[in-house]
Amino acid sequence: MKTQTTAIVFPGQGSQRPGMGKDFFDQCRESARVYEEASDALGWSTADMCFGEDDRLNLTEFAQPCIVTTEIAMLRALESEFGLTAQFWGGHSLGEYTALTAAGVLPLASAVKIVQARGRLMQDACPVGMGAMAAVIGKGLDVQLLSETLNGLPVDLANINSPDQVVISGRADSMEQARQGIEAAFNGAAPRFVPLNVSAPFHSRFMKSIELSFRQVLEQEAGNFKPEGAAGVACNYTGVFHTPNGPAIMDALVSQLSNPVRWTDNMDLLAQAADEIVELGPNRPLRAFFKAMGAACQSITGMTAAKKVFGG
Repeated sequence: MKTQTTAIVFPGQGSQRPGMGKDFFDQCRESARVYEEASDALGWSTADMCFGEDDRLNLTEFAQPCIVTTEIAMLRALESEFGLTAQFWGGHSLGEYTALTAAGVLPLASAVKIVQARGRLMQDACPVGMGAMAAVIGKGLDVQLLSETLNGLPVDLANINSPDQVVISGRADSMEQARQGIEAAFNGAAPRFVPLNVSAPFHSRFMKSIELSFRQVLEQEAGNFKPEGAAGVACNYTGVFHTPNGPAIMDALVSQLSNPVRWTDNMDLLAQAADEIVELGPNRPLRAFFKAMGAACQSITGMTAAKKVFGG
């Protein structure tokens, strides 16, 4: 008899919200320990940041460790309260770090320090106001055509999220030209063009300037890596599972900064590998992407939903 396999996926930056994870913290000691461990590693209270009305939660360098902490706290609650186990893992952009932590590749203390540094570097990569991102939304987008349309512009494909959504990233003063080019290329069937509220042009060529500094951050924590667990974790940069090799994992994470997140490839990979897919996070942006791929995905954002899905 075939044993059912599970993939757990984690959303990235933008999924944060005030109060995220508090119900898990209040109801499960294993979750509370996660916040304590992350706070000890960072030197500031992740619980206070997540549960209060702190405006810094929307700053990249604080949002990133808070999201990873909350997602791991949710996972530990589901493991201890309901016996949830998974064989495969994935995460969108920042969520890839949660996936690597969930799979045992990164200890939580290393993960939150890495992503706080990552967030700070990403924000400092270019002056505020210079960069922008926008979602291009339409049925069955031709990614190759989009890429060709951007040729010659300081704008790149950033996230290939689903068959119906691609995010572009680059110089703010070139976004209007990109929009006009996309409308012309799609010849009357133009997709929607939705500017995103972000502070920098993530996953674009404008992140290359921080690659060396970020590699140094990873190398400081390399002794704590357990790369053998990475074989079940989808890689945003390559679109396939990570190679269970420390330097290869670091190479992929550095490359992820300035290259597209190949999320459609990750979803297809996980849907083929696992019988069920569960999204864990403060919000549930990934469920719609899986639906567009024709794959089912259950989303858990709070303890009440977890009890409904898993019992208890």
